[in-house]
Amino acid sequence: MIFDCHTHLFGPGHFGGPTLAAAKRAWGEHTEMLALPEQHEENIKDIDGAIVLAFDGPATGMNVPNEYVADYVSKKPGRLFGFASVDPNRDNAAGILEAAIKEYGLSGLKLGPIYQNFYPDSKEHYELYAKADELKLPILWHQGTSFVPEGYLDASRPAMLDPIARAFPNLKMIIAHMGHPWTDECIAVVRKNPAMFMDISALGTRPWQFYNAMVLAVEYGVTHKILFGSDYPFFTTAQTIERFRAINDLTEGTKLPRIPEQVIEDIIHRNTPDLLGLK
Repeated sequence: MIFDCHTHLFGPGHFGGPTLAAAKRAWGEHTEMLALPEQHEENIKDIDGAIVLAFDGPATGMNVPNEYVADYVSKKPGRLFGFASVDPNRDNAAGILEAAIKEYGLSGLKLGPIYQNFYPDSKEHYELYAKADELKLPILWHQGTSFVPEGYLDASRPAMLDPIARAFPNLKMIIAHMGHPWTDECIAVVRKNPAMFMDISALGTRPWQFYNAMVLAVEYGVTHKILFGSDYPFFTTAQTIERFRAINDLTEGTKLPRIPEQVIEDIIHRNTPDLLGLK
């Protein structure tokens, strides 16, 4: 099995506002982010399936509706799993989540404090987590940095999730991008909380950071809690596999430790749907 746990759709107008402006500053004025359903399907044609993420982030211009994702994934049941997104700052966020799950048949929740501008450990948001726990929905967190100036960087450290994991010990949570740049903190949080995982999405273009994160994961004995993900369309699934398999290139001619090939292949072929209980 090869299953991509971290992919996006971006239709016209879904990736805008401060996030698009920051992307243009970072990547050039030509940047216009689109990832249409037919492009997503092309990306995953040679693998077994993927999680597809909605995004409700009005604070920074991210607006991928739950129904847009649901319409796409409904065409590939058992292969594609849509994760709803609800801005925790909305009134009755827990009720909005429950309605989205029941109406659209989605399978999880996507949150990103640096795009939604909220503090994860604030008690006012625990009702949302309790609803996810009640509905047995995994939460995928963008708990790491971003280039968007308007985002809350101080809300984005992986350790922010530790109180939530203690309050809801059975709530499955995934920290995207291994919490970069706080990969060591991410590993510590995931290691101590049995229902927590992390993914490798978006790390392939930072080979030194990626390598060091994997060395730490091996040393801490948590590689079984790492999921394979690409962050499509920012990186394709194929690119992510290629760069992961090349991670030990940095060690050639040195005494640096190598990431065991079996660890790499185990992550690439991890049965994420079973681990997360996706249906």
